[in-house]
Amino acid sequence: RRIMGQKTHPYAFRIGIVNDWKSRWFSDKDYTKLVNQDYKIREFLTSQLIKGAVSRIDIERTRDKVQVDIHTARPGVVIGRKGIEADRLRKGLEGLTSQPVKLNIIEVRDAELDAQLLARAIADQLESRVAFRRAMKRAVGAALKAGAEGVRVECSGRLGGAEMGRREWYREGRVPLHTLRADIDFGRATAHTTVGTLGVKVWVYKGDVVSSNKLHQDKIAAEASLASGGPAKGRVKSVKSRVEAAVGETKDSRLLEAGGGKKAGDNSPKLVEAGGGTKITREKAQEQFEEEKSILEEE
Repeated sequence: RRIMGQKTHPYAFRIGIVNDWKSRWFSDKDYTKLVNQDYKIREFLTSQLIKGAVSRIDIERTRDKVQVDIHTARPGVVIGRKGIEADRLRKGLEGLTSQPVKLNIIEVRDAELDAQLLARAIADQLESRVAFRRAMKRAVGAALKAGAEGVRVECSGRLGGAEMGRREWYREGRVPLHTLRADIDFGRATAHTTVGTLGVKVWVYKGDVVSSNKLHQDKIAAEASLASGGPAKGRVKSVKSRVEAAVGETKDSRLLEAGGGKKAGDNSPKLVEAGGGTKITREKAQEQFEEEKSILEEE
C-alpha cells in the first residue's frame, strides 16, 4: 500500500522556536467565532489588495479593540491618496468585527527575501504568459542576490500549456527543512491562466537563528522586524557557510531542476537538470530561445 508523505508548513513547524504567531489573542468561550473572523479578515484584505503586494497579515486582539498589521512592499497602494484607501479598509474591517479596528501599514523593505512576495511575482508573470522556467530562475537569482542562503521554487499544473499537469522545481543553495533553528520563509500563490490554474511555492532560507536570553518582548520585536524586512538581529549564517568564509573557500553554486531530463548548453555548465542526461545541442537551445522571444514580443 502506498502512503502519501505528510507535509508540514515550514512557518508553523517553527512557531515558538524561530517564528511568532500571526494571530495573537486568547479566548475561552468564543474561540471558534474568532478563528473564523480572523480568516474572514485575511480573506477580505487579500481580495481588496490584489495589487498591494501583501506579505502577511498579523492580528492582535484586546478586550475592546482589534489591531491589524499589514506587511506590504507597496505601502502607498494600501494607504491610498490622503489615506482614503486605508480608511475604506478600516471601515470594512469594523463591519466584519463589530469592534474598533486599529490598522497599521508596515513596509517590507527587502521584498526579494520574502517568499510570499516572490511567489506572487512568479504567479503574475505566469498570468502574463512569461515562460515558467524564466520566471522561476529570475526569482531564484533575485533572492540569492539579496542575500538568501538557499532558495527553492516549485511550479505545478499544465506548465507551458501541456495536456497533462506536472511539477517542476529549481533549487540553489541549502534549504534545510528539518532544522528547527533555520529561518525558512514559505509562500504560495495561484496563477489563473488560459489553460487552467498553476500553483507556485517558494522556500527561502535566510540563515540560522541563534538562541538568546533576551526578554520575550525583544524576541517579538525581532520577529516583527524580520517580517518587515528589517535587520535580522540574532540570525547568523549556517555553520557550513561560516566555515567556508573563514578558510576563504568560495564554492560555485549549483542550480538543480527536477522533472526533466536535459542538461544545459555549453554556456552554463553548472546548470544541472535532475532526471536525465541528454545534452541540448546549440541549435536546439537557439530554437527554444527564439520561441520564448516570440512569446514575449506577442505580449
